[in-house]
Amino acid sequence: MSEKTNLQDADGKVSRVIRVGTRKSQLARIQTDSVVEKLKELHPDVHFEVVAMSTTGDKILDTALSKIGEKSLFTKELENALEKNEVDLVVHSLKDLPTVLPEGFTIGSVLKRENPHDAVVLHPKHKGKFLESLAKKSVVGTSSLRRAAQLKKRFPHLEFKDIRGNLNTRLKKLDEKDDFSAIILAAAGLRRMGWENRISQILGPDDCMYAVGQGALAVEVRARDQDILEMVSVLNDSDTVLRCIAERAFLKHLEGGCSVPVAVYTEVKNSQLYLTGAVYSLDGSDSLKETMQTSISSDNQAEEQEKVDEKVQRVGITALKVSEAAQDAAVNKGAKEILTVARQLNDVR
Repeated sequence: MSEKTNLQDADGKVSRVIRVGTRKSQLARIQTDSVVEKLKELHPDVHFEVVAMSTTGDKILDTALSKIGEKSLFTKELENALEKNEVDLVVHSLKDLPTVLPEGFTIGSVLKRENPHDAVVLHPKHKGKFLESLAKKSVVGTSSLRRAAQLKKRFPHLEFKDIRGNLNTRLKKLDEKDDFSAIILAAAGLRRMGWENRISQILGPDDCMYAVGQGALAVEVRARDQDILEMVSVLNDSDTVLRCIAERAFLKHLEGGCSVPVAVYTEVKNSQLYLTGAVYSLDGSDSLKETMQTSISSDNQAEEQEKVDEKVQRVGITALKVSEAAQDAAVNKGAKEILTVARQLNDVR
């Protein structure tokens, strides 16, 4: 159990203090504040204190993520604070969390997903254009091998170059210099920042499938803190949880990471979960894509709360109040039934 911290106000009323860890970037703070607001509504007597810190990924801005070779670039410092009881829970972008978490931690909540697709942001002088209408050899900035691999094949007339930094920095590099005609960013981040007006084009799955977990926020907790796990579990969005479990199981099976272009597209329709997974060579010339389907309906829909034990984790997620049968179906679809395809995909790598 976590060490409980209490706060006494001027009237002598004592409130429990829950410390929430986050990265320091503006987007991370906006995302964390949105989660804290939801928790405040549910627990008005609890005082939530936000603790912001810089991570390795925030500090190394001159090197492509794929060349650093560290899977927990944006999470390690936050997890260290969680381990030392300096914070009680941490808000992450789910796509930053590896499929296997350090021992003792679990994802206690995956919130309703924002638009998971990638977006095109154009240099102001190209306003009104699309990727297909940009001139030959126009330079497009992206820090993602996944995006570059797919878009090189889809738009061979364009050139793709690495661009690092947080959203603010990348937009500044685009607008104030002539190095890039456009940059590719996650639509979710732009929307959360209130910059939806900068989106020129949303890239659908035929153009660019998204990263595992993209657009979803995750709350990481200590696996044994049953009270905190219960507190955050009500934030779980069932469809998002099931889609992300399938996506993470697919990625885990491929043992992909930042340096391997792996992309997914998932949807839930009529109690069916559809997962399209793909892997690409770096230049996009070779790829393999497979679409799978599984039923996530359960004959027994009683939402029994699971005993809090690390064994109930599914690819790092402990989703109380979400059907266990549906979660198992999502894991199986994301991993076990794709063995043959996975071997082919690994050959492509």
